[in-house]
Amino acid sequence: MKPIKTMNYILFDDKTRINLLPLTFTRPVADIRIGILTIREKWEKVLNAKTSSKTEEYLSKKYPLEFAIDADNIWINGSFCPNQKLVEEIKKLQPSQALLYINTLIAVNSGDNKIVDLNMLDSFDVFESEASAMRVENVWDIFSKNEEAIQSDFTLITSGRKSQAISSTNQLIGKSTIFVEEGAKIECAILNASTGPIYIGKDAEVMEGSIVRGPFALCEHSTLKLGAKIYGPTTVGPHSKVGGEVNNSVIFGYSNKGHDGFLGNSVLGEWCNIGADSNNSNLKNNYAQVKLWSYEKEKFVNTGLTFCGLIMGDHSKCGINTMFNTGTVVGVNANIFGSGFPRNFIPSFSWGGAAGFTTYKITDAFEVATRVFERRGLVFDETEQQILTHVFQLTEKYRK
Repeated sequence: MKPIKTMNYILFDDKTRINLLPLTFTRPVADIRIGILTIREKWEKVLNAKTSSKTEEYLSKKYPLEFAIDADNIWINGSFCPNQKLVEEIKKLQPSQALLYINTLIAVNSGDNKIVDLNMLDSFDVFESEASAMRVENVWDIFSKNEEAIQSDFTLITSGRKSQAISSTNQLIGKSTIFVEEGAKIECAILNASTGPIYIGKDAEVMEGSIVRGPFALCEHSTLKLGAKIYGPTTVGPHSKVGGEVNNSVIFGYSNKGHDGFLGNSVLGEWCNIGADSNNSNLKNNYAQVKLWSYEKEKFVNTGLTFCGLIMGDHSKCGINTMFNTGTVVGVNANIFGSGFPRNFIPSFSWGGAAGFTTYKITDAFEVATRVFERRGLVFDETEQQILTHVFQLTEKYRK
């Protein structure tokens, strides 16, 4: 019998990466969180295999590409989320076969051929996918498609498993679609899963007085503060703290919005902090569709959405009582403070507010990042410094 050849999976960035800036300044597309899991975590769970990345060179030390010489190398577009049909199609690919969906490359089996130009597939047999898989193409997809993603991840994670017991001090609606992982604490809260599932991760905590309407995901080691008001579909990634009012937003992880204030139709990256009583607008006074800064077009583009709030890149922070206009994009490592509404495109490494911005010195930014990492028991190492240094250089033109 011919031995079954193993498969090595590589998640690659395509041209959508630029549409997902500033969030992809510091990570491959596949490491975007949507639903409960990141796109990478979804693929690794359904494939039951580890993946590596083909991404920008300056990110490759943290996210290395691992090519196998004794296996079929399967390259998967990291902007697509898996579903059963798509996984079946990909696993059927033979060497020198590729899978497309409406002229967009989803996957390639390159066999043991290391030299692969994913833009030139003339020598490959090409098949059209019938999977209709969800894809993250723009930053606003992350919150606008979050309901579908939470539903899918909830089924994937909880199928065949039993939730931990939930304290009788809580009021539960739709208990069958509330799942609580080991070590989570919930007391004196209202959880309404009639509008969508609620997932509470390992060692997470929902403090007293919190009101949650699903779909909602609180990932491991994260906290809902006293009296938090959460409207789904919302995701709070791992090691985060959230209070106040949140509606249809995604927080990637290691970020805090610990106090009162409104966050709606928004995405926060990692290592962000929102000051007390800060708010964002998610609806224009004239109810017009919201325009958002595009790094590809280098101008504001129409999202087609009536509700669109704040997009904030990694390591950015704002002081107390900060007010963000509808459709504001904040880059990486910006520090925003002061009265009034700052402009709705704030470049990376900006320091200031409505009165104007200067450049946030990279040495000062590194000092803050070092302290923030230490608070989580982590090390802000040379690799992290090199990534942020490259982003600082890449984004210089926007600060002029």
